[in-house]
Amino acid sequence: MKTFGHWLASPWRRSAIAALAGALPVLAFPAPSLWWFAYVALVPWIVLIRSAPTGRRAAYDGWCGGFGYLVAVHHWLLPSLNVFIFLIAALLGALWAPWGWLVRRFLGGIPGPGRGVAALLVLPSAWLAVELVRSWQGLGGPWGMLGSSQWQVEPALRLASVGGVWLLSFLLVAVNISVAVLVSVRQARVPAVAGLVATAAATSAAWVWSPRPDVDGRTRIAIVQPGIVDGIASADKRFDREEQLTRQLTGRNVDLIVWGESSVGFDLGDRPDLARRIAALSRATGADILVNVDARRSDKPGIYKSSILVGPDGLTGDRYDKMRLVPFGEYIPARSLLGWATSVGKAAGEDRRRGSEQVVMNVGHGLRVGPMVCFETAFPDMSRHLAEDGADVLIAQSSTSTFQHTWAPEQHASLAALRAAETGRPMVHATLTGVSAVYGPSGQRLGKWLGTDSSAAVVYDIPLAHGTTPYVRYGDWPVQGALLILAAWCASEGVRAVRLRRAGPEPHAPPARTVRESPVRPGR
Repeated sequence: MKTFGHWLASPWRRSAIAALAGALPVLAFPAPSLWWFAYVALVPWIVLIRSAPTGRRAAYDGWCGGFGYLVAVHHWLLPSLNVFIFLIAALLGALWAPWGWLVRRFLGGIPGPGRGVAALLVLPSAWLAVELVRSWQGLGGPWGMLGSSQWQVEPALRLASVGGVWLLSFLLVAVNISVAVLVSVRQARVPAVAGLVATAAATSAAWVWSPRPDVDGRTRIAIVQPGIVDGIASADKRFDREEQLTRQLTGRNVDLIVWGESSVGFDLGDRPDLARRIAALSRATGADILVNVDARRSDKPGIYKSSILVGPDGLTGDRYDKMRLVPFGEYIPARSLLGWATSVGKAAGEDRRRGSEQVVMNVGHGLRVGPMVCFETAFPDMSRHLAEDGADVLIAQSSTSTFQHTWAPEQHASLAALRAAETGRPMVHATLTGVSAVYGPSGQRLGKWLGTDSSAAVVYDIPLAHGTTPYVRYGDWPVQGALLILAAWCASEGVRAVRLRRAGPEPHAPPARTVRESPVRPGR
């Protein structure tokens, strides 16, 4: 009978196993939400890579695993992008090829204590470098970052306030490396155990010494979620339903009412009748209303997605235009080359226009809110900048109506917990069709989620907090530290290579062979 090693000798079989191993971490994210699985989800992938016969094969294993990871965490896009999602995953999966090579470089064979300790620093740093590159908006943004799987774990949220989701990803990879070494290399168990102890110590230190948000007030914010509205005139029907739900908030003593993304399908400059109806709702409820318009603007060319504040006297003039757009969903990168994507999926027929800056709005009662639109909640720097600019509450207006029966709504709603914990500011995630959620300044969930089957207006009593978290103060320092670690390792490898070259024996020519003459004997 052939052993498993012989079975893996086939490159195609090995690549398929690597892709499946790379896809395993998706189970740690919502909807399965097996958060604990994230601490061992990378182990099969790491063990497979370290067994690679060559560094080149290890790089292929990293590439194939990255492909599986990206397809798994973005599988809900399949109905929209069709085969294009596999092409994107294949291109971006190559980012994990160097990581795969490094795994074999540090963990292949029997790593000694020195290599084991170095692996616990270099390999998580390399993973963060991959997440940094793929977090660029043009490459799809930071959806499915490994650290974001820990959104409901209180100690992890405390760590997020110190180093953001980046610190969580770093520590999770370090734990996976330690476990992989424990189960596959008996001779290197000491550094593996040391890695687990160091991770536990870092978590304990953050729990004890990281500052907690100082709660010093409360506000009441209502979410209006109309739910799925079908029909040719769905924009009008949706507005009618939102109006009906908002009227139910009369007398509820709310400070702000939030509608979801694309809650208004017409430019309010072209439809003053809609602006008047929203203003009437504001007067009836005694609260400003933050709506979201997805329409062609009347005052400048192009289609914008905009958060617009409406008060009892009409438009207040506060407006935020979405800055970071969804690739293919709201624009097509390099449309002249990739425009054909519109023929194989539901890619944007026309590119949306971008806003130029973030905005903090005053909504009355001394409350300042920082709006973001949908995809932007995945970017930790956006919420951090709003907190720096003085926002008391972070607001996300979203819509996942295209993906109602996938894992996307739950995963999207979970991101707000991390943004709240990172900034020490409560966050409201209001959607058009669910899932809507609200989190306190420590990332704790407040009240119930509004699921994809809900059509309701719900009021949340939200604690307000002030002060500055270490993450807001120092920014993405785990990423900067990871890049320094990689730079230091590259420098040490360069110095080592130079020393080996100088220490080697100098080439020399072999000694010349001498011809010994035979003595001439007398008599011959």
